[in-house]
Amino acid sequence: MSKMSSSNLKKKYQKEIVPKLAKELGLKNRLAVPKVEKVVINLGIGEGASDKSVIEKTSRDLAVITGQVPKIAKARASIAGFKLRAGDPIGLMVILRGERMYDFLEKLFKVVLPRLRDFQGLPVKSFDGRGNYNLGIVEYIVFPEVDYSKVEKVRGLQITIATNTDDNQKAKRLLELLGMPFEKIKIQKSK
Repeated sequence: MSKMSSSNLKKKYQKEIVPKLAKELGLKNRLAVPKVEKVVINLGIGEGASDKSVIEKTSRDLAVITGQVPKIAKARASIAGFKLRAGDPIGLMVILRGERMYDFLEKLFKVVLPRLRDFQGLPVKSFDGRGNYNLGIVEYIVFPEVDYSKVEKVRGLQITIATNTDDNQKAKRLLELLGMPFEKIKIQKSK
């Protein structure tokens, strides 16, 4: 997306969600309304230490998905059982903020999650107790930008959506209004 175009999700947040949340939560100051601060995307590369081409190819795919060049995460300690030395590359990480964050969230909610096989909604129990939501995607090839023919090994992504609130219920309501598809709770009828 170009830098000149403002994200639809960001506009929706500013014009519709902030007033609605302020009213629901009884907040007089618009700056006190919960907001998404950043989205952290992690991708583990087990064999990255021994094969540098894996890092390059996976890094390219993650850059296409997020619109930002990923940072290489390195091992902090040596682990003999895994044939791992301190400083070996073990994963990739991207931190999205601002326009890119809203663009990524909009794509995640409207395009990627509905493409998941047997998708019934995201579990509410994935909040961490401090208003942040953790989500794992088993195959990153569900992102429309990824070219299946160039992917050698299917990998998973771990996505953390960090909010500025410490309350899971406020964060859940914020994400619902942004369009995050949570699972519907089924009510069982008694016989």
